[in-house]
Amino acid sequence: MKREISKTTPLQAVHFRNGARVLVECLEKEGVEVIFGYPGAAVLPLFDLLFDSRVRFVLTRHEQGASHAADGYARVTGKPGVCLATSGPGAVNLVTGLATAYMDSVPLVAVTGQVKTTLIGNDAFQEADVTGITRPITKHNYLVKDAREIPGVVREAFHLASSGRPGPVLIDLPVDVQQQVVEGDLFAPSPRQEKVNLSAQRGQIYRAAELIAASKRPLIIAGGGAVISGAQRLLVELADKIRCPAAVTLMGMGVFPAGHGFYLGMPGMHGTVYANRAISESDLIIAVGVRFDDRVTGRADAFAPRARIIQIDIDPSSIGKNIDVDLPITADASAALAQLLKALKKLPDTGKWLQRVCRLKKEYPLSYKEESGKIKPQSVIEEIYKATKGRAIIVTDVGQNQMWTAQWYPFERPRRLITSGGLGTMGFGLPAAMGAKIASPRDTVFLISGDGSIQMNLRELATCAAESIDIKIAVLNNGCLGMVRQWQELFYKRRYSQSLLCSPDFVMLARSYGLDGALVRRNSGVRPALKKALSSRGTFIIDFRVDSGENVMPMVPAGEAIDRMIGGMA
Repeated sequence: MKREISKTTPLQAVHFRNGARVLVECLEKEGVEVIFGYPGAAVLPLFDLLFDSRVRFVLTRHEQGASHAADGYARVTGKPGVCLATSGPGAVNLVTGLATAYMDSVPLVAVTGQVKTTLIGNDAFQEADVTGITRPITKHNYLVKDAREIPGVVREAFHLASSGRPGPVLIDLPVDVQQQVVEGDLFAPSPRQEKVNLSAQRGQIYRAAELIAASKRPLIIAGGGAVISGAQRLLVELADKIRCPAAVTLMGMGVFPAGHGFYLGMPGMHGTVYANRAISESDLIIAVGVRFDDRVTGRADAFAPRARIIQIDIDPSSIGKNIDVDLPITADASAALAQLLKALKKLPDTGKWLQRVCRLKKEYPLSYKEESGKIKPQSVIEEIYKATKGRAIIVTDVGQNQMWTAQWYPFERPRRLITSGGLGTMGFGLPAAMGAKIASPRDTVFLISGDGSIQMNLRELATCAAESIDIKIAVLNNGCLGMVRQWQELFYKRRYSQSLLCSPDFVMLARSYGLDGALVRRNSGVRPALKKALSSRGTFIIDFRVDSGENVMPMVPAGEAIDRMIGGMA
């Protein structure tokens, strides 16, 4: 139970504060609602002040869980998530979460404790050079050596985390700086920052309009940058105006509604056949907020061989990095699309192209073979969609569960799929789902995981119980590391080296935490279990014993062009 916060103390009256108080007050001024983390000696001054703070603190069971939970919170809200860890191993345990956020452009502010400034570099107890370790996986990081720097550092950290291409920022705070007493009002209003022009150059926009008008087979590919920019409405308007099909990457799910007639689904390694074939036949690619990851492009020199490419991205370092482009446009996606829509005077004739794409969709639909009694993982995801009426926030782990979700759960809105794309982090799902639920408590949050991924951060069930976090969990339990097993089956002569798993009884484990669950072995039990989960209060885990031999199809073998798919092709 928290103590009452004194409104006026002698210390505050004369404007004396220690560094820990300065930091906590700065976080409150930034509008931070929740911090995820774990205490330790080098952050005890901070925790002493958090005891009286209005900021909610969520004690995770591991610092990695804290960083993923902050990430899930940020992906849902669009605001920076905040995590806190002690020095040494605590700080280093955040690394996977920071790298995950960095790859997927997620705004995050991590605060880490550090040994006393006089001990830095002396191999002190629980010392680690966290600023050096995290430099490649953060937008910026700070080692604060004077408490008077804290307000400026915090303001700048939150600005950097959420501006331009978002990403994680780390503040490393030695324990003696937290204890340092400073005098005076350190919270004077920040100087007004100049407004950054996020628009594209007019010449580039006019050139893009010319390329679109001259095209016969244009195609839009939208990614995570379009989600961050809030470009859904403009993307649909562009597709409708030029009558153009649209594909979305894993990170772009929902930014172009799956129910739209021009929707092609996901391109790439486990994309739809018709999306990949359309890209290969297109004469113009309009890439919006896409960095052309290798899982999207396949063999880079064979990607979209007939197409000119327009790439719109706010990050200039992402343009042309993986794929040569004909027209680079460095700008915010929404700003550039709004300009482009105004500049489009002459429209392309895409009638035959749309007929061709329509035929591809009919010829090569996503499909799977149902077998009596066996639970197919694809059918579980379809049933989750029906049970949630497509309105849930869906969180996934990484592996087959992630790809099946992308294929079989049609997303109509952005920020409804929370998943680790660029880094592909197993264990991301459970803590990220916690952060998502705290960010949006009125929404149903459904985690779709595998028996491999769920075990990597399974301890966070204790956090769900302690914090009364209500998430629903579907474990697609096939008794193996499914994607590893799939590759070993297809490319390593079925030599299943270390890919078969022994798992706990997930339902009994959940009950040991005071939670509930259900075991489902047959098709007939899928719907009743989902109904029970959704009607229950608190976290509920469903152990679906799915077909262990099912593979994610179609698939582009590594190093092949994306039109060279196996499975799903005639």
